[in-house]
Amino acid sequence: MKRTVVHLRTPLGDEVLNLKAGERVELSGMVYTARDEAHLRMQKDGIPFDPNGAVIYHCGPVIQGKKVIAAGPTTSARMNEISGFLLDTGVRAFIGKGGMGSTMRKQLEGRGVYFAFTGGCAALASSHMTLKGVFYEDLGMAEAVWAIELDRLPLVVGIDAHGNDIFEAARQHAKEAFAEFSRRAR
Repeated sequence: MKRTVVHLRTPLGDEVLNLKAGERVELSGMVYTARDEAHLRMQKDGIPFDPNGAVIYHCGPVIQGKKVIAAGPTTSARMNEISGFLLDTGVRAFIGKGGMGSTMRKQLEGRGVYFAFTGGCAALASSHMTLKGVFYEDLGMAEAVWAIELDRLPLVVGIDAHGNDIFEAARQHAKEAFAEFSRRAR
């Protein structure tokens, strides 16, 4: 059975509300990298790009000259407590690895999605990217906000706008399997 791939282009709109956890997506258009320090700076000084329909990539890319050399995702859960304000400004999606917590899952409901990209695939990610600019360069390469144009970056919907979460489902499945194993081992 061939699974379909949903093709999306930023800025994102209400189409993200129809995505389902586990669906495959190819994303094109502008994204903005942001890790811990960038989130804190945007809370303090404002968002330096138009947030309406924007996508935030939890990533500290390696930039050489005007080229993205590597751009693997960072652990998104680190941004659980400092990402919600971005949804309030119109941001529609986050990209990262490992999922986000229950607070963000609730905040995404009816507003946006979380896309998962596999850790360890930094070179693959960069092969789909063109560097377009930078904000907060004083934060350094890993923490600056880089404006990057994507060309069909392959992603999976990790958390959909209905609260479905592939990471939580996997944790629950593992917990149940371990309980069953423990029961049988007695």
